[in-house]
Amino acid sequence: MSIDSRYKGIFYMVLAAMGFSLMGGAAKLLKGSFGAGQLVFWRNAVGLVVLIAGFLIKPPENKGGKIHLLLFRGIMGTTALYTLLYCILHIPLGTAMTYNLTSALFIAVFSFLLFREYHGRVVLFAVLLGFTGMLLIYKPAMHFPWYYHLAGLISGITSALAYITVNRLAGYYDSRIIVLAFIGTGVLIPTIFMITGTLAHLPADDVFFIRWKWPVGIEWFYIAWLGLAALFGQYFVTKAYGADKAGIVSAIGYANIIFSVFIGMALGDAFPDWMSALGICCIIGSGVIISLVKRNTSTR
Repeated sequence: MSIDSRYKGIFYMVLAAMGFSLMGGAAKLLKGSFGAGQLVFWRNAVGLVVLIAGFLIKPPENKGGKIHLLLFRGIMGTTALYTLLYCILHIPLGTAMTYNLTSALFIAVFSFLLFREYHGRVVLFAVLLGFTGMLLIYKPAMHFPWYYHLAGLISGITSALAYITVNRLAGYYDSRIIVLAFIGTGVLIPTIFMITGTLAHLPADDVFFIRWKWPVGIEWFYIAWLGLAALFGQYFVTKAYGADKAGIVSAIGYANIIFSVFIGMALGDAFPDWMSALGICCIIGSGVIISLVKRNTSTR
């Protein structure tokens, strides 16, 4: 199937949102068995094995020359993942996800400040409409200590910086190498924390100083699901930000919420109330507006 070049970034981002939502479903099924730090490790370890196999079958072709940006992308992406998981452990999921998805707003701000990218008032309205829809669905609570909110903001900011960096790397590296920068860092950092905690006899926690744990029985299936869905999402989010401007693509990322709502229902969550349904309509409207802007811009 041929995809119109005008809509490649949007199409890839919808696929990425679906992948990340499926990953969230697997994480929910594993929540009682694995801590957040252990899930970070396994999430990335599965993807690393698949990537290495892919490199053996088809070696990457790179122009190269931007190693510093690759390292920056890996560090920012891993920081965003850790702070998101920290928030999920300590504050309601809705509040944690709201902070993480502020990345779309930070992308718009940073793209303008750093690269003078501005896509007009209509696109800005679409981003804010999608953000409003997200708030209606997640209904965040604010009565928590300031450091939880700080961690949430760091999650949104570092996610934005990671995705903007992806856009700048697209012309220099194979998409799989850009994904490897994040996944490799996501395996290395938990491993370092795990070894440090074991050698220093530090008490284990759910995020950083984790202890080794093998999956058992059906958990292997859920771990494979977690890692493959995450790799699918990472690959297509990398393709999305490489195919279009970050400010355009980021708003489509709100589709993650719609997929998550329905996957959550399949796993036993309640049917969305009227406010959540209104939020879903806002997010769909945001995506439609972005698509119309792309069509009108391309036909001028």
